[in-house]
Amino acid sequence: MIVLLDNGHGGLINGTYQTPGKRSPIWNDGSQLFEGEFNRAIVNGIIEELTALRIPYDNIAPEYRDVTLETRVRRANRYGSRNCFYISVHSNAGGGHGSEIFTSVNNTKSDKIATVFGEEYKRVFPDRRLRTDFSDGDLDKEKNFYVLKNTKMPAILTENFFMDNEEECKTLLMTREGREKIIRYHVDAIKRVQHELF
Repeated sequence: MIVLLDNGHGGLINGTYQTPGKRSPIWNDGSQLFEGEFNRAIVNGIIEELTALRIPYDNIAPEYRDVTLETRVRRANRYGSRNCFYISVHSNAGGGHGSEIFTSVNNTKSDKIATVFGEEYKRVFPDRRLRTDFSDGDLDKEKNFYVLKNTKMPAILTENFFMDNEEECKTLLMTREGREKIIRYHVDAIKRVQHELF
């Protein structure tokens, strides 16, 4: 099994953020989260763990510039539908709280992978909300996001807490402990997916 990792949006190049928007407010203490930096920190942490576990992976957007969705999908689709799955890592915005796991519309293997991720999220974050949609019998939310709809392999997108929620941003998204727990739930889910679904 190969894990295809996508750290959504651009990063910081010479102190300049590469993606318009996609950032927290500037909080009263002057701090601010840039989503692309957070996404890269999580993916890099996942990569470190997968390397130690000898689980194959590919970081499909290692650049700090803002790689287009089309490029991300094209790079992923080089693997075809063989023994792999795709994870796009994000942080949410819009005034809510908690986390979400998205798949494309319809019942696919992606739904089973999302269920494992949801279960591991609740194990690592038992007191935090998992925003779900059980209308089709499983916990994932379904949207035709470009990277979910156009990849040839099973694909999920994780929205990890809300960067415009000050409590979640400052205690989870911007702290070492919070980031380590987000990495942990992703890695534990990947290990289960490898053993249970591939």
